[in-house]
Amino acid sequence: MSDLVILESPSKAKTVQKYLGKKYQVVACAGHIRDLPKSKLGVDVEHDFEPVYENKKDKANLIKELKGYVKKSGTVYLATDPDREGEAISWHLANVLGLDGSKPIRVTFSEITKSGVETGMKHPRSLDTDLINAQQARRILDRIVGYKLSPFLWKKVRRGLSAGRVQSVAVKLIVDRENEIKAFVPKEYWSIDGKLLSRSSKKPFPAKLSEVAGEKAELADKKQTDKVLKSLEGKDFTVEDIKKSTRKKQPAPPFTTSTLQQEANRKLGFNSRRTMKAAQELYEGIEIEGQGAVGLITYMRTDSLRVSDEAKAAAAQLIRDTYGEEYVPDKPRAYKSKSNAQDAHEAIRPSTIDLTPQSIKSSLTSDQYKLYKLIWERFVASQMANAQLNTEAVSIKAGSCLFKANGYTVKFDGFTKLYTESTENDEESGGALPKLTVGETLKVQELTGNQHFTQPPPRYNEASLIKALEENGIGRPSTYAPTISTILDRHYVEVEQKQLHPTPLGDTITVLLEEHFNHIVDVKFTAKMESDLDKIEEGKEEWVDVLKDFYSDFAHTLEKAEQDLEGKRVKVPDEPTDIVCEQCGKPMVIKIGPYGKFLGCSGFPECKNTKRIVNETGGLCPKCGGKMLAKKSKKGKPFFGCENYKDCNYMTWDTPIPEQCPKCGKTLFKKAGKKGKVYCADEACGYEADGEADGRADSTEG
Repeated sequence: MSDLVILESPSKAKTVQKYLGKKYQVVACAGHIRDLPKSKLGVDVEHDFEPVYENKKDKANLIKELKGYVKKSGTVYLATDPDREGEAISWHLANVLGLDGSKPIRVTFSEITKSGVETGMKHPRSLDTDLINAQQARRILDRIVGYKLSPFLWKKVRRGLSAGRVQSVAVKLIVDRENEIKAFVPKEYWSIDGKLLSRSSKKPFPAKLSEVAGEKAELADKKQTDKVLKSLEGKDFTVEDIKKSTRKKQPAPPFTTSTLQQEANRKLGFNSRRTMKAAQELYEGIEIEGQGAVGLITYMRTDSLRVSDEAKAAAAQLIRDTYGEEYVPDKPRAYKSKSNAQDAHEAIRPSTIDLTPQSIKSSLTSDQYKLYKLIWERFVASQMANAQLNTEAVSIKAGSCLFKANGYTVKFDGFTKLYTESTENDEESGGALPKLTVGETLKVQELTGNQHFTQPPPRYNEASLIKALEENGIGRPSTYAPTISTILDRHYVEVEQKQLHPTPLGDTITVLLEEHFNHIVDVKFTAKMESDLDKIEEGKEEWVDVLKDFYSDFAHTLEKAEQDLEGKRVKVPDEPTDIVCEQCGKPMVIKIGPYGKFLGCSGFPECKNTKRIVNETGGLCPKCGGKMLAKKSKKGKPFFGCENYKDCNYMTWDTPIPEQCPKCGKTLFKKAGKKGKVYCADEACGYEADGEADGRADSTEG
């Protein structure tokens, strides 16, 4: 009789089965097998928030199969993911399958490798009640907010809306930033920039005005700037001081869930959902040619920067063999996690560092390869020696003015030989300066005054929103991706040129929640709730007490809001357009329904005319000459199709561009990627060109 191992994913089950062999039978439960009911609250708020769990109807056959496996097996081990939710899934499995959770039936795998699986199996434990209660508290909190607050929004705004503890705060951050941008008043300022020549070089170098008469240069307008420029006429530009130093640059730490999502967004253009999908696949196991199923990375939901000594030693050996002894630091690097980080798992790293991205590229999908390469390079670089820069700061005197020039050269490339974090901005700019000597008089090639305006804070993109959520203690590693997906799917936020904009619907709901449920969208309050959940996990708080503290205020606030808005409805403002309704002549407006934006007549309800929104690309269909429209697939992936789709089936993933083919005059298309080729879709023409020079950005997933 073999022992039974139950985990979530069929692909992970396949990988683990390979490592455990015939002594074990490994099966998958495909996530939660029971949960709170869909059609009702399922929480007894009057009696210590007792949850009422139901077996999921779509898992009925699977539950029957699992019970059959249990009867035929020896010891049953629950090997779901090593986090709160994984612990809760194991707890539900134990309850449904009649297993004793106080016995050592729980095993966890921090990595799906032979050693990782064998280590996990050697250390079974009982189910962790604190972890389970922390997850129960989170689930019940979210259920209470969702089931109590969403119907309120249905009555006061419209049906189909939802609110949530984390999602509502995320929308508020985006709305607040948009309001900052709208309220921002640009302030004019000027700079004086020069291009100077030394005796030792024919190439000019840049210098910027720093001081005027011993005071910091602050030029408010053109008049002040012209006055300084006039005072510089005929003046010698003399090198007054040269300061040279060596600056060390340390590598970025290995990835946490948050930083992985941020960097994948910036470097690869992946949204958080796409990143986590590929990361999950890499963790669970990939069929590698000649090796079978292999888990390529450690567990991908973590906020810890801890790395095992074995992994550090393996990285040092690879660095030594590949780059040389000088690229290995004097001692292995250790990075300090944030104070509120959960240290149950290591940072995200390759499970087997010798499996280089290039060596297994043929076994991976495009997304898997790109993300694995990012994780592998980031981890290896994190264990490499510092880069060293020779920096130079030059002060140049001209009359009563002082100019500054900065430059640098690379003394030792260190970790930058492999990887540089995308957010890094060198303080030194312009590269190397020419050879200069104190007292040398420089020739002025150009001296100009340049007008500037202060800029508003940038809108959030996915990367910066995740960073803001993490910095404010909102949510946890497992919640970032689903939170962003939810606010996009609910049409509270939309993506334009990779930036997150609040919709009128998102703005309206945020204002309503701020007025009547301020604590729900309060950043500090939500962060405190996350802290309380952590304390439950640590055994420092009772989960029922945390729920009681929350619910007493929430129930009172909900009752007052119902009274304040009795008989009232909140209207979501429509977006005006210049499109005229062909039925009544009134202007059409953009509305948001359950399935997204559409055009509706402003004369509603007298005129009920509606139209779908058409996004024209400026290009024409190569088959029938109809307009090429930007569309999205059912999974949200952008594509382009002919407006005459009922009669013409032409579609493409490649972007139509405004330029016409120089050979035949038809629309040109550009393949994805910065260097994607530009081509004519008319096969009889066959025109192709290098797309690198084309200024249009390729379409990326939003």
